[in-house]
Amino acid sequence: MPNHLKDLFLSLQAQLTANLLANRLALLHPGAKGEATESNWLAMLESHLPHRYQVNKAFIIDADGQCSDQIDVVIYDRQYTPLLYNRDGQRFIPAESVYAVFEVKQDLSRKHMEYAGVKAASVRRLRRTSTKIPHAGGEYQPRPLFEIIAGILTYDSEWNPAFGEPLLSVLRERPREERIDLGCAVAKGSFDVRYVDDDSLQIRVSEGETTLIHFFLQLLERLQSLGTVSAIDYEVYMQVLTAGM
Repeated sequence: MPNHLKDLFLSLQAQLTANLLANRLALLHPGAKGEATESNWLAMLESHLPHRYQVNKAFIIDADGQCSDQIDVVIYDRQYTPLLYNRDGQRFIPAESVYAVFEVKQDLSRKHMEYAGVKAASVRRLRRTSTKIPHAGGEYQPRPLFEIIAGILTYDSEWNPAFGEPLLSVLRERPREERIDLGCAVAKGSFDVRYVDDDSLQIRVSEGETTLIHFFLQLLERLQSLGTVSAIDYEVYMQVLTAGM
């Protein structure tokens, strides 16, 4: 019997692969190529993630006014948290709303993996507030903060094999704030990392025609495990804004 689910994902993978390859071949300017590649990934995720998740390029900011680097792909909440600034294509998103951040590059490499880790750390080190949540029967206590997912999205890999010891070495070396959890190189495969402790990790790799299927389902699985973002404590933001006035 035909597997229509698989066929749908294979069609999506073929479309994304064709778009990324066309940009790679046609656009010679690195900036233009990078922007087009980011747009391809943003469009794919925005079109297929559940509506509770928003996807954009953005800066992340906290109640103290500390700001992250600009992040290529941010998956964040808009149901319970606002955008703090959204004009002329520039977005500032409160740290409390962030589920996941991804760096977009042309290839997997040590340099790009390390850079993605630094970008992730610029988000993970921001302060996130959490407050009680009112409900019909009273209040839920502030929920614990989850660790923000971080990843890298590319077309290809400089390594051959793509998911051998060079990749594992980079993953093991990253300090906790710079850890990469997920990655996808559409032409080579995807990986999903689970950190057992400070010295060991487990990695699942998918290669071939099901690369995008596995990456997307692994991302959904991780997002589902996080539940909902913490309730933002607006009182903290007001206290910081009015301090010294």
